[in-house]
Amino acid sequence: MALISAPARRLRAVAPALAALPLLVRSRRRGLRSSERRTLAIGALAAATTTGAIVVEVGRVWRRGSAPLPSETGDLIGAAEEAVTETVEAAVVGYQDVSTRENAMFNLLGSFVLSFSLARGIAYLLRSRRSFGPFRDVRVRGRHIHHFVPGIVLSFVSGAAGIVTRDEQLEPKLALAFGCGMGLTLDESALLLELDDVYWSHEGLVGVQIALAATALMGALALGLRFLRRGEQIVLPDST
Repeated sequence: MALISAPARRLRAVAPALAALPLLVRSRRRGLRSSERRTLAIGALAAATTTGAIVVEVGRVWRRGSAPLPSETGDLIGAAEEAVTETVEAAVVGYQDVSTRENAMFNLLGSFVLSFSLARGIAYLLRSRRSFGPFRDVRVRGRHIHHFVPGIVLSFVSGAAGIVTRDEQLEPKLALAFGCGMGLTLDESALLLELDDVYWSHEGLVGVQIALAATALMGALALGLRFLRRGEQIVLPDST
C-alpha cells in the first residue's frame, strides 16, 4: 500500500470544505440580496409615505391659498412655487403656535433622521479611507469606539433631563438630543443584537431596516401633527 504524504493527507481533509465553499458563497449572496430587497422596500415605503404627505399638504394649501389653480393660470411653475411657499409658511407658523409637546415630537423626528443618515453616510465613506473631514474612527487603547456609545449617552442624558426638568420650554431642545442619540444607536442595532462587529455584514443590514422602519413610523406621526393644520388656519384666511 502506497504511503500518502502529509500534504496530501491535509489536502484530502480540507477537500470537502473547499467543495462546499461555492455553495456557501451563493447562499450568502442570496441572503444578502434578500436583506437588501427588504431594506429597499422599507426605505421606499418611508419615502413614499413622507412624499405623499407633503404632496397632499401642498395640494390643500394650493386649493385654499392665494396661488392660482393649474386650470386658472398659464404659469404652472410660478403657481406651484407660490403654493409651496405658502405651505412652508403655514408649517413654520403652525410650529410656533402649537404646544411644546408637538414641537418636541417634530424635533425628535428631524434629529433622528438627520443623525441616522449622517452616521450611515460617514461610516460608508470611512470604510475606504482613514478620515473624512473632521470625522475618523475613534480608538481608545486599541479598542474601536462605535458611534452607538455617544448615541446611548445622548439618549440617557437627554431622556433623564426630560424626566426631571419642569421647564416645558426645554423639551423641544432635549428632543433634538434624544433623536440624535436614537439615530446613532439604531444605526448600529445589528452590532448590539449580535454582540459582534457586523456593521457591514449580512446581519448589519438589520440596523438599516430597523432604523428605516422607525423613521417611517415617526414620520407618519410627525407629519400628522396638528401644527400643519393650525398653520393653515392662521396663514390662510378662508380656512375652516
